[in-house]
Amino acid sequence: MRQDRPLKTWYPYADEYVEENLRREGRGSSKVYSKCAGVRCTDPGRVCSEVECTGVPEYRCLDEACLGDLMHCERRIVAVHARLPTHFIERWNGTNFVRKRTALRDLGLRVQLGHPPGVVCPFKQAAPRNFVLYDVLGIHEINVEFCGCHVDNGTPEKAPPIPHRIQLMRVCWWPATVLAPNTCATFGALRLFHTLNCLGKLSAYDFLRGLEICTNHDGLDKPPDRHKPFMHIMRQYREVKRMKRFKRGHAESGVHGTGQGECTVSCRACPLPGWNLPEDWDKIDPFFRYIYFLFLAQDANFRLSNRNVLSEVADPILGDGFGYFCRREGEDGYKAHIAKHVNEQEVSNCSGFQAMFMANTRRVKGLRTTGIGGVTCSRHNMWRPNGIGDLQVGERYCNMDFLLLSALMTFNLMCVVVSYDIACQYAINFWQRMSEMPEAMQLKLAPSNVWWKVPNFHLPPHKKKCHSAYSFHWMWGAGMTHGEGVEQNWSFSNGAAASTRLMGPGGRQATLEDILGFHNYDCVLAMYRVLPKRLAVSMQEGLKHKAAFEAFTKGLEEVRPEELREWRERVLRWELKQHTDSSESPFELAEEVTTLRDIQLDIATEEYICTDDGVEVEREHTPEKDRRRLEVDVRALKDPSPSQRLGFVKRRTTMLKQIYKFREIQRVYMPALRALLSDEQKQVFDGNGEQVPEATRLFMPSELVDATMRGRACAIGLADIEARLREGEASEALEAVRHGLRTRTMTNRFKLRNFTGQGLMTRGQGILRQINIRIHGAKLRYRYSRAALLVLRGHRAWEEHLKVLTDDDGGVDRAAALARGEGTHTLSWIWYTPGVSADANDSRLNDALRLEWCKAYARAKRYSEDVRHLREEMRRTIAFGRTAAEKWDVLSREELTVSPADRIHGPRAYGLDHAATVTEGRQAYAAEHAARERRTCAELERKWQGILEKADAYLQGTVALDAEAVVIVELDLGDELEPEDEEAMLEGEADEE
Repeated sequence: MRQDRPLKTWYPYADEYVEENLRREGRGSSKVYSKCAGVRCTDPGRVCSEVECTGVPEYRCLDEACLGDLMHCERRIVAVHARLPTHFIERWNGTNFVRKRTALRDLGLRVQLGHPPGVVCPFKQAAPRNFVLYDVLGIHEINVEFCGCHVDNGTPEKAPPIPHRIQLMRVCWWPATVLAPNTCATFGALRLFHTLNCLGKLSAYDFLRGLEICTNHDGLDKPPDRHKPFMHIMRQYREVKRMKRFKRGHAESGVHGTGQGECTVSCRACPLPGWNLPEDWDKIDPFFRYIYFLFLAQDANFRLSNRNVLSEVADPILGDGFGYFCRREGEDGYKAHIAKHVNEQEVSNCSGFQAMFMANTRRVKGLRTTGIGGVTCSRHNMWRPNGIGDLQVGERYCNMDFLLLSALMTFNLMCVVVSYDIACQYAINFWQRMSEMPEAMQLKLAPSNVWWKVPNFHLPPHKKKCHSAYSFHWMWGAGMTHGEGVEQNWSFSNGAAASTRLMGPGGRQATLEDILGFHNYDCVLAMYRVLPKRLAVSMQEGLKHKAAFEAFTKGLEEVRPEELREWRERVLRWELKQHTDSSESPFELAEEVTTLRDIQLDIATEEYICTDDGVEVEREHTPEKDRRRLEVDVRALKDPSPSQRLGFVKRRTTMLKQIYKFREIQRVYMPALRALLSDEQKQVFDGNGEQVPEATRLFMPSELVDATMRGRACAIGLADIEARLREGEASEALEAVRHGLRTRTMTNRFKLRNFTGQGLMTRGQGILRQINIRIHGAKLRYRYSRAALLVLRGHRAWEEHLKVLTDDDGGVDRAAALARGEGTHTLSWIWYTPGVSADANDSRLNDALRLEWCKAYARAKRYSEDVRHLREEMRRTIAFGRTAAEKWDVLSREELTVSPADRIHGPRAYGLDHAATVTEGRQAYAAEHAARERRTCAELERKWQGILEKADAYLQGTVALDAEAVVIVELDLGDELEPEDEEAMLEGEADEE
């Protein structure tokens, strides 16, 4: 029965639970400890019945490992645990139970290998006395005896006994060495640590420390420390499991015949010829060929650095190039390539990234690697084979070139799209650099079939010329790809940064290979539920944007048919050529926002004002800006803390100094000002008032409302200079308002979709509060500048693009309301009048309309492309599973002719039936995987049938628009532009926050 409040229901029984746990500390009922539990055993098949119970029942199994609190005598406790040697027992001494790690060993328990329990080998060979076994229950010291019987190999001269390491493996104990093992770990312990290490990044130290605590927490009976042997065991376990999973045990060439990148979990949704593509895939209609594009993303991660603590001789790398890391050794390997570029220096020429290259070269002393670079498929976030490599001195081209080309060595598709946060400069000389790479790594593609893009979040800091050319938003065939998946992947692996930083090269790479493989496998499982969800969202959003775009186009056809035809041709030309020059982009406005710095530069360079005067005017303007900023900050904090009050005092002191300097300059350029002030104003002017700095009037020319008084107080031309500064400041502040509103909308949307719980919601509110403060400050700055400009220039043409800004002029949320059908709302002027005049035929209004129509077209098309992408990816996922099942089926029927053991030690070295048993295991393993693949495909076909049918109907255009889900936006294009939804302002404007 389901309970809605299980803890509330349980709490009244807490005393009962405590009571039962205390009862466990004693012997329990007299029926339990009065007689040995073995006397009641009548099953002749049980081991315990073979021992006669004659002693006092003093022993029991610790922590209920043997189900309950049954008491046994000395002889029977040993007999019961002949098959359970990894249990701990405790003894009743008359007052309490006494625990001891080696109790079973001291009582005479000896584990005989190679024979059934209870059978003693006549040729037994004792293991070392200090034999240690790691198990999930703790750390054990056990008496072990190996079998010394010679193996019957069908010849008169029998083969030597089975090696000790093989005897241990056959009881599921993994030995640390192959020669004379005296440290082992159970398969269960290795499997548990393997899972915890991949999922939770639990270090080996913490895991072993946990086993020590489970064994003995008080330190009075501390178990032996075998940390290093356990690490060797884990390295072997990782490698063997990897080779087993990727069919190397089924291959004639074995482990050493593994090819580059074979031991990786492939992305089932990406196009892979021979696995999930139809035979005639290359004959598809060119209009839809984008569904066979390969989308990749590359990036560097400096969290996964590694200290120079061990050499590769002491800690070698096993399986070089077999998995996700690229091949290091050899003439064409990674190390040889890097050695050719030791002194290579690179400088970024794109704004926002110059500091990154400087940061990459810092704090490298004592490090073997400063991080790793990686390549993923950007649509499904899965690591590519051979796409990972170490970075020596930052994120250099030579490193990223090798990793990208190594990940594309087996590429045989028609086009690849590469996402990189500095793709704008990385792609410039890529083909020249590639020509210097080994022949096998060079792409067999024309440069026109390799497209370079910048991830959406990383694009805004780039120069404006990069925005359209490298944006996924405006790329034909991109769908809803954003390119940021590689950034998300690092968060999964960064949890291992602390433990891998101090590892040797071999242990570190093996650990990261395991974590990356676990991530890929987890992505495959997640893909089964994520792909249909994405498809449903894309279809829903696609219908909305298609309806909005058709309504927008219908309105334009009535009033601007010629322009519409020109815009459509321009967008098609852009998509066809995939330009790298944003000057030809239909998604950009030609007009730039005039900033305050632009006006200051113009003033400083004009002939009739010298440079020094321009500097003075700039200084004259600075205190006012700082004063308003301080005023906003003071009002925003109603109850400031002592440290915040101290900050205000420091800022006020600095501002007083600025005001004193400003007064000195003001007396030069406004010599008659003081004579025109009242007595109270003179006190403020002279600095004798008691007002705080942020409330002190500066008496700028704009504060003198009367033009005659202003003319008498100011030097010639000073009022005009302030007017120009105010106009630039107002334009700059208006752009800051727009950016703040975009930021707030995107932050709100992210918070609602991703934040749960009080902690995250509170944090989100704090972020929104800071954004609102910035928006409010920008609004005050605009209003103050506009008011000053109105005083200085009066009502003129400048008011057409610098209108009155009210609190209702938000825009982003109102635009979203339009898309939902609230047609009574109108879009604020701030989103479509960056200088628009009253003339409806003004070219700037035409540019604004063109921009919004092109963006609406791109949005509708991207969603339609994404539906087609996802439909094909789901088909490919099922096709991949079918192909995998067929390949496993072939392996499940193969017979083993010669086993690896026979090749090493001679025919039938491990017995007559060794080859048969290995063959059975190989076939069973392959059959299990084949059955699992078929079952998975059948389940996916059943679950996805409905959504795939809807996707087919959507692509065929037979899906009717849902009146409740899709609201057509009616536009009155004769008056003003109203974008159909909030994305009109947000496309290509990723928030820097």
